[in-house]
Amino acid sequence: IVYLAGESSSGLSLSGNQIASLELEGVISDSREFVDQLKDYGKRAAVKSVVVRINSPGGGVAASQEIYEAIKKFRAETKKKVVVSMGSVAASGGYYVACGADRIFANPGTITGSIGVIAEWYNYGDLLQWAKMQNIVIKSGTFKDAGSGTRPLTAEEKVYFQSLINNMYDQFVSTVASGRKMKDEVVRKLADGRVYTGQEAKADGLVDELGTYQDAVDAAAKMAGIAGEPKIVTPPKKNFSILDILLGESRSALSLNSDRSQSHIRFQYLWR
Repeated sequence: IVYLAGESSSGLSLSGNQIASLELEGVISDSREFVDQLKDYGKRAAVKSVVVRINSPGGGVAASQEIYEAIKKFRAETKKKVVVSMGSVAASGGYYVACGADRIFANPGTITGSIGVIAEWYNYGDLLQWAKMQNIVIKSGTFKDAGSGTRPLTAEEKVYFQSLINNMYDQFVSTVASGRKMKDEVVRKLADGRVYTGQEAKADGLVDELGTYQDAVDAAAKMAGIAGEPKIVTPPKKNFSILDILLGESRSALSLNSDRSQSHIRFQYLWR
C-alpha cells in the first residue's frame, strides 16, 4: 500500500496545510485518471487547494472537456481553489482545461492558446488501386461512411464535417469566454488557431499572471489561507510488474496506446 506524503496508515492527515499537485502531461487522450485523482483530493480535509501543472499540446475534444468540467465541479463542491501552472506548452485542449481554474500562471515563454479544432485522417485510395484492391461499402445513409480513407470527400461531406468543426469551435470559444470572463467577440478575435507566448497571453487576458510553478504554489497557499510553508502532496506512482505488461494492464500508463479511438477520424483540440 502506498500512502501520500503527509498521511498516516490510518488515512488521517499529519499536516493540515497541504496543497495537492497534479500533472497533465502530453497529449490528452483520456480523462479518467486525472478526474479520479481530483475526486480523491476533494475528500481530503487536509488538502486545502490544488495546483495543476499543465504541459500539454491538447488532445481529444471530449477528454479535454471532461477534465475541464471536473475542475469546475471540484471547485463548486469542495470550495477549494485550483491554480494552473503552465509549463513549456499548454495549448488547445491544454488551454481549455486551464480555463476551469480559479487562476492561471504562465511563464513568459510558455506556448499557449491555439484555440480551435482540427480533424485529420489519411486517404489511402491510391494505395488500394495500386494493390488492385477494391473497397466495398454497403450503407444505410449518405453520411454513414463519410470521411472514408478510400476515397476523396464529397462536397456534401466537406460541409458536414465543417459544421461539426464549427460546433466544437463554438463550444471552445464559449468555454474561454466563460472561464476568462471575456466577451465572446473578443475571444473569437484571438481564436484563429494561433499560439501565443505567456507574455502575449497575459496581455490579451488569456492568463492571469506571469510566474513559475513555485509562484503558483505560493498563490494557491495564499488563496487557501495557509500560513507558513505548505506541504505538497502528489498522487502515488504506479508500479507495474512484467506480468502487468504482458497482460496489457499498463498499456495506457506506458503510452503504448495513447489513442483509444477506434475511428480513423479524430476531432481534437490539439496544437500541431
